[in-house]
Amino acid sequence: MSLVSRLPLTQTAAALMLGAAALTSVPATAQPVQSRLIEITKSKKLPVCVYPLYYAISFRDPKSNTLTGLDIDMAKELGKELGATVEFVESGFGTFIADLQANKCAIGMFALGVTTKRAQVVEFSKPYMHASVYGVARKGGKVKSWADIDKPGVKVAVLLGSYIETYMKGYLKQATIVSIQPPATRESELSANRVDAILVDYPTVLRVKQEFDWAVSVEPSQKLAPTPVAYAIPQGDQVWLNYVNQFIDITKMDGRLQSIAKKHQLDGSLAP
Repeated sequence: MSLVSRLPLTQTAAALMLGAAALTSVPATAQPVQSRLIEITKSKKLPVCVYPLYYAISFRDPKSNTLTGLDIDMAKELGKELGATVEFVESGFGTFIADLQANKCAIGMFALGVTTKRAQVVEFSKPYMHASVYGVARKGGKVKSWADIDKPGVKVAVLLGSYIETYMKGYLKQATIVSIQPPATRESELSANRVDAILVDYPTVLRVKQEFDWAVSVEPSQKLAPTPVAYAIPQGDQVWLNYVNQFIDITKMDGRLQSIAKKHQLDGSLAP
């Protein structure tokens, strides 16, 4: 068992910071750049980019106007480790890169799929979950099985800027892809009969089936576009990245990640 895993929770943040700094060396001739880790611990503020329409991940409950989900809880745990107040910044799959680059937030925490294209412009943490593609259709509609999706005349909705949009543009040969930009939603397009199916991940399947009695899930015969899910930070800050990676490792070891995922019905999606 490592030294960090034996420490009381109140000492974990200090151990994380020491470990993060130890993993990064700066040549004597280089000009050191102050890490966001130092800025956060000094200001006692942790700005976190979230997508508030992501059910079970970072979802704003319309009744209570509060944010709930796995990554909302994980962000709060990260804030506790840093002794910082979490400030949630609304973002999205099509805007989080620009938001990180503009320093609107120090980290993106809303189940971001890791892709090589995104990795060219942001740093990704270790994966903490995995995702794949599911379909949702209407009972009695055109789409009854996965084989019905890629056919002429079938319209399928995807979220603009998501990894699913990118993948499906190469995967689907006959169906028409409709990219949805917030505040419009894939669910509203399906509900209004403007599309025949929506292509989503598992958290969205949970939400749609809970909210609409006409919704049925449509699954491929094997995992489609299996994708690691991670947190994103701006490029060039190895100290901050080391800290986030150690935070993921420790919450796996002490059971917090498992407990939070189970609370939101996502324990089956956790990365090994």
